[in-house]
Amino acid sequence: MKLALDLRHLLHGTGEFGPRAAGLPWRRLVALLLLFAALHGACVGAFGLRGLQILYSALKLPLLLGLSTAICLPNFYAVNAVLGLRDDFGAALRGVLATQATVAVVLASLSPLVALIYVSSDSYPLAIVGNGVLFAVAALGGQVTLARHYEVLIARNARHLWARRTWLVLYVFVAIQLAWMLRPFVGAPEMATSFFRSGPWSNAYVVVLRALSALFA
Repeated sequence: MKLALDLRHLLHGTGEFGPRAAGLPWRRLVALLLLFAALHGACVGAFGLRGLQILYSALKLPLLLGLSTAICLPNFYAVNAVLGLRDDFGAALRGVLATQATVAVVLASLSPLVALIYVSSDSYPLAIVGNGVLFAVAALGGQVTLARHYEVLIARNARHLWARRTWLVLYVFVAIQLAWMLRPFVGAPEMATSFFRSGPWSNAYVVVLRALSALFA
């Protein structure tokens, strides 16, 4: 019952998770993020029904969302301080954590579609593309929550618009690199199951640039 109430408040932007709330229930927001990201991660890793891959993906998706957020927060705080928004940082942080929890909840709600893709086809490329599309949908859901929280902050001080844009750039930059390092999430069936793929410390952006260079060479 408590979980259902928290989900209602999170998705509707009401109660302690609303943009006008007085406190910062970060423990409950982090708990929602970890729980629902783990549930979806387990579903993502179920391609080929390999138990170890299911476990690894259930661990790695919460790690991706949580660690990306944690890495970006010090810089985000510095940006808010430089813009003179330090007094509003608690509200901004509540919006960021609510956004990440929303992404995790939406992902978990889309897990049946992942299962449908997996039972409908044994195509690994389809599994990768399908999961990518569903992650994009969840990210858009998170942006709805972030916009709800920042609507109040921007009305208070227009400089919050720049803080929000900075957060998005920081988070996307870090999350892409971290996702690259934590791969695989689905797991190619012809490859041995492993927590990291070979070369986990490589740079995603360098790999993409090399691929583009080879394409246009």
